[in-house]
Amino acid sequence: MVDLIPTSESVMRILQETGAYRKGHFIYPNGKHASHYFQMPLAFRFYDNARILSVGLSRMFRMEKTIAALLPKVSVISPSPGGIMVAFGVREALSAEQIYWAEMEEGKRQFRQYMTDSDVHPAIIVDDILRSGKAMQETFDLCKEIGTEVVGCGVIAKFDDAPNEFGGIPVKSLLSFDVNFYDTEEEWSTSRSASDKAAEEKVRF
Repeated sequence: MVDLIPTSESVMRILQETGAYRKGHFIYPNGKHASHYFQMPLAFRFYDNARILSVGLSRMFRMEKTIAALLPKVSVISPSPGGIMVAFGVREALSAEQIYWAEMEEGKRQFRQYMTDSDVHPAIIVDDILRSGKAMQETFDLCKEIGTEVVGCGVIAKFDDAPNEFGGIPVKSLLSFDVNFYDTEEEWSTSRSASDKAAEEKVRF
């Protein structure tokens, strides 16, 4: 029997089996070093995985009476194209009426879809992973700018040190992970055994 909301162990198993969870020596854009990196789109290549993860996240929202009472007059919004697969899956599971996503243009995050302030229903912001929280915060602020109430925030996976809420709205997640960042390569290296050493790879958020 499939769990209505998958456990963190089953989510991690999906990420490992699809290669979405990687081990090695990764350098993040902020210069931090880590032994783990997530490439979430790899898990969403497979429909069954995408459905399990998106439906699981959607059920966490549906359990909120205030959100359930608004359906289907809800917008599901992704902070970037990378989270669109999650947004479509959650929208379908909730039978929500609208979906939007933001993109970066000239250094500013904005909606590319045509809309007026009154077009957008109360919003649930979803993404595949929450690292620094910058993209979700900017999307939250963007919703506020156009007068849209944010009623929910959620991700498939989040880093332990990522924000736990935005504007008082708690972040729901299927998996929370402690990445253990290091400021320098030396610090990262001394935390590894000889067999754990790996060639460095620069990655993006």
